[in-house]
Amino acid sequence: MKAVMYGGGNIGRGFIGALLSQSGYEVTFIDVSRPVVDTLRTNHEYSVRYVSSKGSYDVAITNVTAIDGNDSEAVANAIAECDVMATAVGARILKAISHNIVAGIRKRWERGGKELNIIICENLMDANKVLEDMLKKELTPKEQKMLDKTVGLVEASIGRMVPVQTDQMKDGDPLRVCVEHYGFLPVDKAAFKGEVPAIKNLVPFEPFDFYIKRKLYIHNMGHAVCAYLGDLLHYEYIWQAIDVVEVRNIVQNAMTESALALCRKYNMEFDGVVLHITDLLQRFTNAALNDTCNRVGQDPARKLSPDDRLIGSISLAFSQGIVPAYIAVGAAAGIRRYIIQSDSMVQSVDCAQQVLQSVSGLAPDSKEARLILDMYKLILEGKSLGSIRRAADAIKAESLGDVI
Repeated sequence: MKAVMYGGGNIGRGFIGALLSQSGYEVTFIDVSRPVVDTLRTNHEYSVRYVSSKGSYDVAITNVTAIDGNDSEAVANAIAECDVMATAVGARILKAISHNIVAGIRKRWERGGKELNIIICENLMDANKVLEDMLKKELTPKEQKMLDKTVGLVEASIGRMVPVQTDQMKDGDPLRVCVEHYGFLPVDKAAFKGEVPAIKNLVPFEPFDFYIKRKLYIHNMGHAVCAYLGDLLHYEYIWQAIDVVEVRNIVQNAMTESALALCRKYNMEFDGVVLHITDLLQRFTNAALNDTCNRVGQDPARKLSPDDRLIGSISLAFSQGIVPAYIAVGAAAGIRRYIIQSDSMVQSVDCAQQVLQSVSGLAPDSKEARLILDMYKLILEGKSLGSIRRAADAIKAESLGDVI
């Protein structure tokens, strides 16, 4: 069995490519980094290091090789001949590789190849639709129908945390990737063409939109809240921030608000999601990952955009009759980060309101904006995190009283 892993970076090597290899596939990585390509071609293996606060151990990922992404003919041939394919190149790079994917699909059709499933492992909402649009722009109407019939564009939810790899983590091996133990790969069951491929830890699920939103509005949101509260308290690492009782309390309650909203919307059992939150909180404490508040909280404009982890989860909660007081604390701290990084803004309520309007798309008089601004004012006044948490407690208690 042959698999193509388009992208030889941290997720490609440290997660998806490793699962494919461990499932018995001969894995061909496609990347434009010459050191990565040359080393994989020469060694036909690399190391994944599983790290935790209790220690670490290495696992050799074997039966691998690589192709230079600039060699379009070789890339197309690999895609034409593989049994399954995955991408992990980064959302902004998808457009750059779409031409090579189309060339490979055409060769596959010319050779009478069977269906191809492409597992899209990108941090991108509606990744399947985005890639479909990119591919169809290069196809004729007849080919577009062939694509719909023979190519499965399968969204995946990437839950494994893989931080930026430091020299210390590489430990003398430039291809080593340090990762956490968590290794499940939820995918859109309904999107596959033909049989679902046998891949270790693959979790086919439908409706998959629930999994996508669970990842964004619980995992990503909780991670961001932890990072921005860590910023507020001047901590460098995520594990340091989550170790603070008040931070953990706010993060846990924020994730619970999202969980309740998601379970109401998708009619899912709450107990399983609570266990997921408990697992995430424990994973955030993994000091061996050395994941920083700066990395997790980077690009606050994207994280504060209308449908992303902070504002999106707040809107979802309100739509399901839940007042997201604790998520609002995280959003307020995220606005603080955004303003600090801006050269043209100062820490003020007016500037925060401007961010909510221009970046988050919230009207000044909306309930979402008012709640976030209430929390931001407390940050601006220099209130302790305990005081801010108690204010959120009071808002939550009042909202529950209204329901009762």
